[in-house]
Amino acid sequence: MGSQELITIVIYFVFIFGVFYFIGVRPQKKEQKKRDEMLGKMAIGDYCVTTSGMYGQVIDITNDMVIVEFGNKNCRIPMLKSAIQSIEKADAVMNGTSDEAKESK
Repeated sequence: MGSQELITIVIYFVFIFGVFYFIGVRPQKKEQKKRDEMLGKMAIGDYCVTTSGMYGQVIDITNDMVIVEFGNKNCRIPMLKSAIQSIEKADAVMNGTSDEAKESK
């Protein structure tokens, strides 16, 4: 095996790893940054949908935990911030400009 063949193999490996990076790793990092920004903007009173599909209102926020109220005042559940899939601001829900309010019309 000559040095020319070795250089060609190395170039192929670099190209393949570059393609995997731009197809797999980079979009995932972009999505994670977007999710972290969403969770950072979360405030008390916002409405959220959990990863299990439950819809509730954020009652309290700590470092990595939130307390979400589901349904009536008696159902308050502490959960990790990572269990929240999406957030809607309280004023958007009250004004009927949220996605769920638009779909129900």
